[in-house]
Amino acid sequence: MSYAEKPAKIDGRSRPRDIERTRAEILAAALQVFAEKGLASARVDDIAALTGITKPAIYYHFQSKEKLYAAVLEAAYGGMRDMETSLDLDMSDPAGAMRRLVEASFDYHAAHPEWVRLVSIENIHGARHIAGMPEFGHRNAPILTTLRRLLEAGQGLGVFREDVEPLMLHWMISALCFHRVSNRYTWQENFGIDLTAPHHAETQRRMAVETVLLFLAADRSSRPADRKAGKAATTLNGTANASRRAPSRVT
Repeated sequence: MSYAEKPAKIDGRSRPRDIERTRAEILAAALQVFAEKGLASARVDDIAALTGITKPAIYYHFQSKEKLYAAVLEAAYGGMRDMETSLDLDMSDPAGAMRRLVEASFDYHAAHPEWVRLVSIENIHGARHIAGMPEFGHRNAPILTTLRRLLEAGQGLGVFREDVEPLMLHWMISALCFHRVSNRYTWQENFGIDLTAPHHAETQRRMAVETVLLFLAADRSSRPADRKAGKAATTLNGTANASRRAPSRVT
């Protein structure tokens, strides 16, 4: 059922609903409302209007607007994690599996801007609505397990470097996929570019994959940043050695 549809009614009353279906309909509509208006401006009346479910029924299922908002966040994160676990990645080809994971993450962010807005809103609130809720940690743990398995598979085959933490790799992938959606409007105004235009999106998707794979490559000589860092380190070491050999002067 779309957000705008209302359930059929008999004699002005809603048909009996399955509890899980009712909760799912409320969460779907609430996601749209919270992402569009933020927590402070969102009204339970708006959610009731989208679903045809009465306000008392919404409060019966979620107790308060704040608890409904937290439930929406949990469901939104769950959608991302469910997508990742459904990929059935081939651990015998860790580079190919990593490519597929990055592409899938990029595509999910692009297809769900409401999720990106919702996460941005919660960060504005300092994550206070999910603080102290262990279910969020449990719900998001699978991606770290997946990345750890991919890293270990790639390291075992000698194709991935050894010094990468799963959490930092997750940060890198998220940053590459999240920013282009969260900042699309300011980029449009500041630089006159629509980051979501198909030709730009295709380029960004390829760049995200190549950035991650290049960073993970076991052969450091293939990474431009490492080559530059190596040259800089050589120069600094040479300068330091020369300084130690030079006689000191008092001026």
